[in-house]
Amino acid sequence: MSMTKSISHGLMLASFAAVTVASTPAAAQQPKKPNIVFMLMDNLGYGELGVYGGGILRGAPTPRIDTLASEGMRLLNFNVEAQCTPSRSALMTGRFSIRSGTYEVPIGGVPDGLTQWEVTIAELLSAQGYATGMWGKWHLGSAEERFPTHQGFDEWYGIPRTYDEALWPSLNEAKGMWPSIGNKQGWDPKIVHPEHIYDARKGEKARQVAELNLDNRRTMEAEITNRAIDFIKRNAGASKPFYAYVSFSLMHMPTLPNPEFAGKTGNGDWADCLAEMDYRTGQILDAIKAAGIEDNTVVIFASENGPEGTNPWQGDSGPWRGTYFTAMEASLRAPFIIRWPGKVPAGRLNNEIVHIVDMYTTLAHVGGAEVPKDRAIDGVDQMDFFLGKQETSNREGFPAFVADRLTAIKWRNWKLHLIKQDSMYDVPQKLPLPKLINLLTDLKEERDVISTSTWVAEPMIKIAGAFEASLRKYPPIKVGTPDPYTPPASQ
Repeated sequence: MSMTKSISHGLMLASFAAVTVASTPAAAQQPKKPNIVFMLMDNLGYGELGVYGGGILRGAPTPRIDTLASEGMRLLNFNVEAQCTPSRSALMTGRFSIRSGTYEVPIGGVPDGLTQWEVTIAELLSAQGYATGMWGKWHLGSAEERFPTHQGFDEWYGIPRTYDEALWPSLNEAKGMWPSIGNKQGWDPKIVHPEHIYDARKGEKARQVAELNLDNRRTMEAEITNRAIDFIKRNAGASKPFYAYVSFSLMHMPTLPNPEFAGKTGNGDWADCLAEMDYRTGQILDAIKAAGIEDNTVVIFASENGPEGTNPWQGDSGPWRGTYFTAMEASLRAPFIIRWPGKVPAGRLNNEIVHIVDMYTTLAHVGGAEVPKDRAIDGVDQMDFFLGKQETSNREGFPAFVADRLTAIKWRNWKLHLIKQDSMYDVPQKLPLPKLINLLTDLKEERDVISTSTWVAEPMIKIAGAFEASLRKYPPIKVGTPDPYTPPASQ
């Protein structure tokens, strides 16, 4: 071979190598970021699922969810906030809701939801190259500028507030099951606008696609599921990491099954809804598997509150007592399952304390994001705990607020009640002396053991003292604060 041909041949090989490297997808050159699918149930009580002692005892088996639990880790002491909005706020921001002015379900009349100053998990993951989608109830802002697509999500389909507003159009039905209020004093859409179902994309104005009524309420779960599956398929096909926040509607009142499931179990609407929930969860799991991304997808199944507490749709709290809107265990403890094949050990069961605020910091870690340093972040990173690298949670306790009232403190297997309120309809009563409960020996929270275990108060008061000090350093945002919000200088 001549010198000229040799040089030419070398250049061709070099060019081929360069083209080969250039044509290799970036995702193949670097470890793929894991996908995240977060399925959040609405008012699913501790005692509903088969793996938590429910299932057939509640009229319907839950085989898909039970199998999911066997494939990953199930928590017995996963804790949430006392109401819907506070729990969802904590999930999105990693901050106890008392900090962000979202500590209770909004009634109306003032700006509600998260200020634009808050940094959501969707914003953190989006900055790391994730596609972000949400379907279902938001409950963190009723105005356009506070919709999910203005808080880090690329797309959203759902309602801004809550499902009980589906009852409004039926209040005046003279031939319905419920006593009619009458069209002179019943709901008037000219006075209070109906809640709408929205379809939104980032950078575009959200579109009202339907009015929330009982008919649309019944089909909400199917629509949420179908849209989430489409999102999973699209992004898996494009090899793009994604965060799918599947905000299911069940078991929130009015707890109504899809017509396809109505009467299916023969055990009533509640059991039919439980069967539908299990089926929809299975559809999401099947879509993940069909897309070939099962091993690289973190799946979380959880509830944001204790069981539905309003007649005639009450749920079941398993061994715990009380209702949501309180600091009783029935309010605080919720189902939680996490699966990550090959990473999270299968079949693991644990009673260590984890709080919904921890999901923010943990999922930021999963996605390679750093949490904000200019504000108080209450969530702790639980990834090593989930991965089985340690037996204990990175959290020993937390302050339990009900609205803006510090109502109890949990520490290990103890709880200190400062305010007595067993039911959401009870009047909160400040206790003259705190009531101490041993949660291992008294699941119903009936026996005060403060007189024999006063030592427990010390670590609990430290938790409350540290949190109070952080509120002084980082003053909380007041309810109704408009945008733009600028925090005062930390003290």
